[in-house]
Amino acid sequence: MLDSTHAIDTAAPLLEIHRASVMRGEQLILDQFSLRLATGQHTAILGANGSGKSTLIRLIARQLYPLARGDGTPVIRVFGRERWSVSQLRSLIGIVSPALQLDYTSDAPLEVFDAVVSGFFAARGLGLDHQITPPMRERAHAALAQMDASPLIGREMASLSTGEARRVLIARALVHRPRALLLDEPCAGLDPASRRRFLESLRQLARQGTTLLLVTHHVEEILPEIEHVLLLREGRLLQEGRKTEVLTDAALSAAFGMRMQVGRRGDYYSAEVL
Repeated sequence: MLDSTHAIDTAAPLLEIHRASVMRGEQLILDQFSLRLATGQHTAILGANGSGKSTLIRLIARQLYPLARGDGTPVIRVFGRERWSVSQLRSLIGIVSPALQLDYTSDAPLEVFDAVVSGFFAARGLGLDHQITPPMRERAHAALAQMDASPLIGREMASLSTGEARRVLIARALVHRPRALLLDEPCAGLDPASRRRFLESLRQLARQGTTLLLVTHHVEEILPEIEHVLLLREGRLLQEGRKTEVLTDAALSAAFGMRMQVGRRGDYYSAEVL
């Protein structure tokens, strides 16, 4: 099935989280966390290691679940709905992370085009029961072209550089024409030149209408198209708002627990520890 709309409410927010709490053992990882993001609202989620960023990603991706609320109020809604199957959700919000990349570049060999087109079956590679239709092939080729990854067809995923593999995995997510991409530390492992080329490819996606949710602890990775920023600290939302209001010396110092100074070069921000 190629249609990923699933009768979504186009007027509904992309994501609503209402006072979500998540436990890991005896430790509270997210504490009464609330968030509302509109479709088209490119957002950066920024925080130190251990601030709750990864837990928030897994919460959105339905890889873990919040504590139930006693009043029965829905804790998470995506496009206005509380319940989605995982396959439906993945076709609406594509997810790319270093952990996902590890799954596709290790173990059994996997060719690039097969990695992308198998996204239609939520599988790692193609099985004998997977019937690839011409529209699927067309979308897979278009997605690879969109990420400038067509020349990689024929190569094994394990042979790709970190940046090349990251572009292929985004192409895999794009075959569903998702409304949004959730990017967890997407520049991890990239050298400065590869990082800039990769960020430029993300900028193209933003301009073409894909909502970006960028999770990072590097201010330098916040794209010019991203105007909305969240700062997390110890499982709580420390500050939220426009980039110009949130990316300040005081706010980042509070988020990272060290004195920091924010700079700007062109359309990109930077930060350094004093």
